Amino acid sequence: MITMSEMSKELSPIEESPEMLPEISRGSLPDVMQQAADRAGWTELMPVQSKIIPYLRRHRDVMVQAQTGSGKTGAFVLPILERINKGRKTCQALILVPTRELAQQVAADARLLAGDTGVRVVAVYGGSSYKPQIEAFQQGAHLVVGTPGRILDHLIHRNLTFEHLETLIFDEADRLMSMGFFPDMARISQFLPGRPINSCMFSATFPIQVMSLAQRFLDKPEFLSLSQEHIHVLETNHAYYMVPAMDKDRALVRIIEFENPHQAIVFCNTKDRVFYVTSVLQRFGYNADQLSSDLSQSMRDEVLTRLRDGRLRFLVATDVAARGIDIPALSHVIQYEPSEDLEAYIHRAGRTGRAGAAGTAIMLLSLQEKKYLTRIAAYYNIQFEERSLPSDEDVQTLVGQRLVAQLEARLRERDKLQVERMQRFIPLAREIAEDDDALAVLAMLLDDTYHEWMHHPPEMEPIGTTAKRPEGRRKDSGSQWGGGKRTHTRGGQRTSHARGNPVVDQQGSAAQQGSGTPPDNAAKRNRRRNHRKSGDQKPRSSESGAAKPE
Repeated sequence: MITMSEMSKELSPIEESPEMLPEISRGSLPDVMQQAADRAGWTELMPVQSKIIPYLRRHRDVMVQAQTGSGKTGAFVLPILERINKGRKTCQALILVPTRELAQQVAADARLLAGDTGVRVVAVYGGSSYKPQIEAFQQGAHLVVGTPGRILDHLIHRNLTFEHLETLIFDEADRLMSMGFFPDMARISQFLPGRPINSCMFSATFPIQVMSLAQRFLDKPEFLSLSQEHIHVLETNHAYYMVPAMDKDRALVRIIEFENPHQAIVFCNTKDRVFYVTSVLQRFGYNADQLSSDLSQSMRDEVLTRLRDGRLRFLVATDVAARGIDIPALSHVIQYEPSEDLEAYIHRAGRTGRAGAAGTAIMLLSLQEKKYLTRIAAYYNIQFEERSLPSDEDVQTLVGQRLVAQLEARLRERDKLQVERMQRFIPLAREIAEDDDALAVLAMLLDDTYHEWMHHPPEMEPIGTTAKRPEGRRKDSGSQWGGGKRTHTRGGQRTSHARGNPVVDQQGSAAQQGSGTPPDNAAKRNRRRNHRKSGDQKPRSSESGAAKPE
């Protein structure tokens, strides 16, 4: 797997377009495009359409910074309709999208624009029957819109061929990467024809992963942004979520699932909050660890080495502890709470958006904290994007689609013997699926599979050991963070795991305190004891703040 640092090294310098093409108007479109615009009821072109259509008509590869709802579908479908040879009954244009909903939407828009011209459009996505998709290929689909996993399935089984492919479009490329489709797209590249094809990429942001994808598929791509007079993608995207003050921890988990950062630093204002947020993330199964001033230099170096090597996905830290950290390929900075110091925002946000790629800086704000957003925006003249907090249902849909794509990818890798071996479990799978009481078993297997794939446990244990559970406290006392936990003893110390990740298990743990509440004094003492230097160093006295041995 290509790491973020390796991606940044592979990226070649990005140069501005040598020739900026003039925009095109509705009346200057060729007849086939004007007729398509008439069918859609467009009296004028959207800005993205006026700007991008001239590049595609000249077969120039471009990367376009455009948001959802900007009219970008028309920007690439109209040129596709112009160049399709309707007499050739084979795939001539491929549009890769991240979700089945977007595949259905883009295909519907393309059918509307194509009308009765004879251009055949098919939507192809996972979690649905193969039969109608294969029939559409056999009937000569000209324009294929689909998710990478299902497209790859059809290529492997020779239901689909790219022999006459002329156009390749990546729609919402950042989401394609966040959904985990990079391996599938890399394999799709092996089926592309050896001759040049016109490729175009649309994305709201340009992190390193997206730029690496562009350099794999696009030939000397030119960068166009609708928000700038000139080409400019090397920037930080500033966004915020409004979240309930007492539900920040759960909101953070939903945001992480939706944003799917490749690697991120989560900033908190105090050591206690760092400890609490780290506990929450670990308890939920994330590869996370903390960095605070309580750590010794050797422990600090150990955590930072794991972060730089890509073995640590989420680092939770205070401003003081994070001084001097330079991770060139950091995709996200998440501010769990805003700092009262205005300059701290720039120091935090400035840790992403490096190494020749865009980064994302996110703030979680309660209603009482929104005043800090106003001050920061005015002081630094920053345009913040408000993003809607994803609901549990939104996350459920998203992770379900990710998992289906991953399971289908695993199935493709199985040889005949493995496929034969798994047949013995089909009756059991059907029995479980039809039994409501047994669905929990199936859900558990899917949950474990998803977390093992998306949130790999750290290769090294998080800094800190586990304190003994106080007598009389109920295990998993009414918290959503406590489910699925098991404990065992290692080296005389008690260790807790949730979905494969070591977590802190101490008096007043994150799972048992409720949302938004920092650890109590006992937890503070445990944390100081847990982070004490190991090895030949003698234990500190109780006057130094370390708890006495039990």
